[in-house]
Amino acid sequence: MALGEPWREPKRWLNGAVWAYKDHPSARVGGGTYRRPGAPICPLWSCRSKGVQPAMLGLWSLLLLWGLATPCQGLLETVGMLARIDKDELGKAIQSSLVGGPILQNVLGSVAAVNQGLLGSGGLLGGGGLLGHGGVFDTVEELSGLKIEELTLPKESLKLLPGSGVQLNLHSKVGIALGDPLRGLLQLAAEVNVTSRVALGVSSRGTPILILKRCSTLLGHISLFSGLLPTPLFGVVEQMLFKVFPGRLCPMVDSVLGVVNELLGAVLGLVPLGALGSLEFSLATLPLISNQYIELDINPIMKSVAGDIIDFPKSPAPAKVPPKEDHTSQVTVPLYLFNTMFGLLQTNGALNMDITPELVPSDVPLTTTDLAALLPEALGKLSLHQHLLLSLRVKEAPTVTLNNKKALVSLPANIHVLFYVPQGTPESLFELNSVSVLCAQLTPLATKLHVSLCLEWLSVKVVSSFTHAFDESCLEEWLSHVVRVVYAPKLNVALDVGIPLPKVLNISFSNSVLEVIENAVVLTVAS
Repeated sequence: MALGEPWREPKRWLNGAVWAYKDHPSARVGGGTYRRPGAPICPLWSCRSKGVQPAMLGLWSLLLLWGLATPCQGLLETVGMLARIDKDELGKAIQSSLVGGPILQNVLGSVAAVNQGLLGSGGLLGGGGLLGHGGVFDTVEELSGLKIEELTLPKESLKLLPGSGVQLNLHSKVGIALGDPLRGLLQLAAEVNVTSRVALGVSSRGTPILILKRCSTLLGHISLFSGLLPTPLFGVVEQMLFKVFPGRLCPMVDSVLGVVNELLGAVLGLVPLGALGSLEFSLATLPLISNQYIELDINPIMKSVAGDIIDFPKSPAPAKVPPKEDHTSQVTVPLYLFNTMFGLLQTNGALNMDITPELVPSDVPLTTTDLAALLPEALGKLSLHQHLLLSLRVKEAPTVTLNNKKALVSLPANIHVLFYVPQGTPESLFELNSVSVLCAQLTPLATKLHVSLCLEWLSVKVVSSFTHAFDESCLEEWLSHVVRVVYAPKLNVALDVGIPLPKVLNISFSNSVLEVIENAVVLTVAS
């Protein structure tokens, strides 16, 4: 069979040769274990090792049952941030790690002819890498001078094993020839299937990690591309390939997983939030696997500029996350993260504002003359044509409500209305307690959820007055106009930092479908 011919099912398969990292550090990392933050990872399947006491077996068995749990297929109650990553995204990440550079085609040609990209010079599988000079595919000593010269771009197939891990198959075709000076006298084409069992665990950094636990190769149809090979020697070559292929092909799988793990590790990136501090993501529990997606329970940790952890209380009411559709990925942003963001803004004074005549447009009334037209009794004997100052202070953290497909922010504030005295300090006219209810418009971007506010309604109540008591309801329309035109835009500038989203496998949520449910926002993006 020529290397340029289309892929076809192999005519016969030999028994698979198994290859595993017995001494690889990852072989000591297991999935499905309980682990304190910062503690070493203990594999469940290491219970057979010496030193494990019988009294511990009951505990390990309990942890095993918990670790092999699969995500709920119906409504899931959670108060944290939940990421459900479809297996299509994992498959795309694996395939991308194999394709790499822009010049690569579906078929890999001569190793020496490829100069760029992941399979080229300097790439993972190219010159200096797995397929290039000095790589594991350079010279196959066991084959008495035979060299692997060509390798078609592997085609991946992925299967998630609920509660167990991942089965990864790479189908490829290998071109083999005699080395110099007999080059060209014999060329073979061999179909090969690399089957790997991969565990999903947690690295020492606390990031999700794919760990190669077992790898085997199935050698398919071997065809003579050119030259002559006596029948007795054909069987010898076949057995040699059967012997050496696991050790030559399985490291490629581990290298691919290394690239994917770099993407998975980005989930724990530290996201700066300017004057508010930073947001760091960590895994709250071990990853769970269903037959369609991987579920990550992510714990967002807010830190001040000084690096101190800011612990705002979580909502006691969990969110009931709807089931995820196939071929989509889903992220759930919990209510408490919204409340935390607004709590930080309030603590830092970012929600306070002094509204002076210089900050308002000409159509916004802000003089004693304008006030007298609305409510003369509030002015008393104060002269007209004097400028007013509105000192707005938010002394309590705003409250966010997520329900009925709508996001609302209730913002309590103290509004102190003062008048300017010529060549003097502004003096108090009256003081109000207000509650502004603002509608939050949520827009998903690639890496964050953008929030902007617009006023729905405002209510006020008099706290104190320079003159006698008056009906404050007459001021609500005036103050609502001031808030819409001057204060809400200032809030939106402070909110421009947005709510960061976890970065998993470079998934962009800019085109996601947003749904506001009770106590959470769900973003769903097609794979």
